[in-house]
Amino acid sequence: MNTKGARLLLDCKDGVGESIVWAAAETALYWVDITGSRIHRLEPDSGRHDVWPTPELPTSIGLRADGGFIVGLRRRVTLWRPGGDFDTLAVPEPDLPGNRLNEGVVAPDGSFWVGTMAENIGADGLPMTMAGTTGSLYRIAPDGRVTRLTDDKFGITNTMIWTGDGHFVTADTLRNTLYIYRLAPPGTALSARRAFGSPLARGLPDGSTSDMNGAIYNTRVAGGGAIAILAADGSLIRYFDLPCASPTSCAFGGHRLDRLFVTSARFGMSKADLVARPTEGGLFEIEGLGPGRSTRVFGSASVAP
Repeated sequence: MNTKGARLLLDCKDGVGESIVWAAAETALYWVDITGSRIHRLEPDSGRHDVWPTPELPTSIGLRADGGFIVGLRRRVTLWRPGGDFDTLAVPEPDLPGNRLNEGVVAPDGSFWVGTMAENIGADGLPMTMAGTTGSLYRIAPDGRVTRLTDDKFGITNTMIWTGDGHFVTADTLRNTLYIYRLAPPGTALSARRAFGSPLARGLPDGSTSDMNGAIYNTRVAGGGAIAILAADGSLIRYFDLPCASPTSCAFGGHRLDRLFVTSARFGMSKADLVARPTEGGLFEIEGLGPGRSTRVFGSASVAP
């Protein structure tokens, strides 16, 4: 492995960059800026960069089998094509107006899994106090049917990884804990939750991806400034330092899936922080890791997790 250090790929100054995915057919990346209410598209090799505004805070994005994207907005899951409308597919919590959506990832069976949390972004786009631990995990079927996956409650839902041995790894950022569940066939329920590894000292867990060998790459937000690379049992292999304080999500891309792309956030940082570290909220790249797995698409089951 010939790993290179992290470099700034795009100085996009996202409030909260999140949910980055690799679209191989376009050799392009897509991701959302939650507080910036926008969706990015970047071709890393050519440098072409496109941006679309969203009508509400976007929280996650995934590819669709029939073209376009599945996009989590503040309270609803939508179908979208660049330049078009955001058509509502599902509203996971119509009875909980104090919650919003957060992490969302396409699952191996072609469904879309999404987590919720108590609202933490005010109408002015600034941080607000959360009302409590009210987050849950849901499965959105291609036809829009919503299934609650567990009765467990979360502070901030993050990380969604399906393992090769029938388990699911997720995180509660507020508790600084990664959890592993048993995934019940046909993949519509979670059980037997336990801690996955030990809480890490650097930052808090945000989004994750995995490579072909089963290692998990977990971004360490809230000052962690690193990717924590974890073994299949949750133990720490090593940290990979990043030139940002709050990395938020990561995805493998490139022709060989050996380039790790990392979003970051500047949400809640002071003016002094941003003067000292002006590239916070940027998109970063690390070459020589992985290789990763191909991006899953909504509405189409993958061969393996």
